[in-house]
Amino acid sequence: MEPLIKIKDLTLGYDREPVLHKVNLEIFEKDFVGVIGPNGGGKTTLLKAVLGLLAPMSGKIIFRKDINKQKKPIGYLPQVKHIDRNFPITVFEVVRSGAIMQSPADITNAEIRKRVEDLLVEMGISHIRNKAIGELSGGQMQRVFLCRALLSDPKVLILDEPDTFVDNHFEGELYEKLKQLNKEKAIILVSHDVGTISSYVKTIACVNGELHYHPDNIITQDQLNSYNCPIKLITHGEIPHTVLKHHHQHE
Repeated sequence: MEPLIKIKDLTLGYDREPVLHKVNLEIFEKDFVGVIGPNGGGKTTLLKAVLGLLAPMSGKIIFRKDINKQKKPIGYLPQVKHIDRNFPITVFEVVRSGAIMQSPADITNAEIRKRVEDLLVEMGISHIRNKAIGELSGGQMQRVFLCRALLSDPKVLILDEPDTFVDNHFEGELYEKLKQLNKEKAIILVSHDVGTISSYVKTIACVNGELHYHPDNIITQDQLNSYNCPIKLITHGEIPHTVLKHHHQHE
C-alpha cells in the first residue's frame, strides 16, 4: 500500500540550525499517529514542514498522487493559544475560510454554505454561528476550528495540542469524534498527554531532535528512555498520566 505521506531523511531547522535530523515516517490511510515529545523537541517544526510552511534543509516529503492534486489535502487544527481573538470575524466566516483553497470548479458557494451549516450542527455550535471568535470559550473555539479543518473533507487531519484550553467534557467529546473520523481519515495528533491519547491513537512517534516510531499505542518508560524522549509516565490505577521534564529550547 502506498502511503498518503512519505517523509524521507528529512532535516529541518531555522537559520541553518537543525532542529530535527534525518526524520523518516510514513502515514497511511486510517492511520492515527500520536506525536509526543518535549517542548523544543521539534513537533511543531515537523508539522510546519508537512503543512508546507517550512522548507526542508535536506530530505523530502512525498504526497500520494491523489491528494497531491488537491490544493489543500490536509486539514489543520491549530493551538487555540495561537489564535488572534481580536480579529473581527464570525464563527461562520472562520469555518467557511476552510474552503479558500478549493477550486470553484469543484464546489459551489451554495455547497460550501451547506457544508458549513451541517458541520456547525454536527459540532453543536450552530447557535453561535454569528458570534465573533473573541467571544468564544476555549472549547467552542476548538469546535469552530475543527469544523474549519474538516470543511474541505481532507484525507489527512493534523491536530496540534487540541486538548489545550478545553474543558474535560469537550475533551472527551473531541477524542470520540476523532475516533469516528479515523474510520475515514488519517489523523496526526500532537499531544503532551500520552495517558489520554493512548486510548485513541494506533501508533506513537516520539520527537526530540530525532523521530522514533513506535508501532502501537502502548509505550513503557524504558522505551521512552531509549527513544531519548524525556517524558515520565506515572500510573494512577489503570490510567497513565504524563509529566514533561523542563526543556529550555524553543520550537
